[in-house]
Amino acid sequence: MVTPPSPTEHRSRARPRLGRRSGERGALTTETVVAVSILAVVLIPMAYAFQQEMKLCRGYYYDAVAMELVDGEMEILAAGEWRAFRPGAQSYSVSPAAATNLPPGRFTLTLSNQTVRLEWRPAQKGHGRSVVREARVQ
Repeated sequence: MVTPPSPTEHRSRARPRLGRRSGERGALTTETVVAVSILAVVLIPMAYAFQQEMKLCRGYYYDAVAMELVDGEMEILAAGEWRAFRPGAQSYSVSPAAATNLPPGRFTLTLSNQTVRLEWRPAQKGHGRSVVREARVQ
């Protein structure tokens, strides 16, 4: 004959509990997913903005280096070195040590009646802007 289990036996059996703890775990998981998605939504545009800032700063740096070189060479040309060149547009070379931090580009010297013009143009877009200096000579 089968007897029903006593009240103490009934409690000792292992069975899953669906109580307060499982609801807390679900809420914690949901909060974690929401927090990670908020971070992703905020950090991805910020990373893109920082990358754009770095490109802009690099461009400004290249501009400053090119201006320094062109200004220095222009002083030399205006002091009388322009006489060593023929009139018209021509390629102009600077010392490799001076152009170490300058991205690839081209220097162009243009001599006209009483004007000396020195220009640097970058080889690629985004590597600085053109830098032009002119001086009147006699």
